[in-house]
Amino acid sequence: MLRLSKKADYALMAMKHLAVKTDVASTSAREIAEQYDIPVELMAKVLQRLARSGLLTSHQGTRGGYTLARSKRLISVADIIQAIDGPLTVTACSSTDEQCEQFEKCNVRDPLWRIKDRILAALATCSLEEISSEAPPPDSAVVPVSLTRGMR
Repeated sequence: MLRLSKKADYALMAMKHLAVKTDVASTSAREIAEQYDIPVELMAKVLQRLARSGLLTSHQGTRGGYTLARSKRLISVADIIQAIDGPLTVTACSSTDEQCEQFEKCNVRDPLWRIKDRILAALATCSLEEISSEAPPPDSAVVPVSLTRGMR
């Protein structure tokens, strides 16, 4: 099963939060963490990683926090996921890793790499703007939206 890490889920939630909060200069890790019941320390680490990847800008000081580093139109879901989890993989091997005993004889490696490329391309075509413009679920029936559960 293809599944994003919890940190990637949190990163997507935080980025969507920042994309729709256009009425404030910046938003703190604490504010985002409290909004979604995520441990503050974990959210801070996720936001720091997104900032190091160039997706967020960090502002220091009493009114400090985070803002998007570029337009939400120019940030893809793939950018966010890879900033947290690294390169997308669907197999234990990679194009440069010939450590597997079956590497030379494997008959599914290349087709699986092509599938990975398709998944990555699909994630790259979905922008933060697109996921932030979706309407929230009706009233209290909040169900976490995750790319892992939506792919069938």
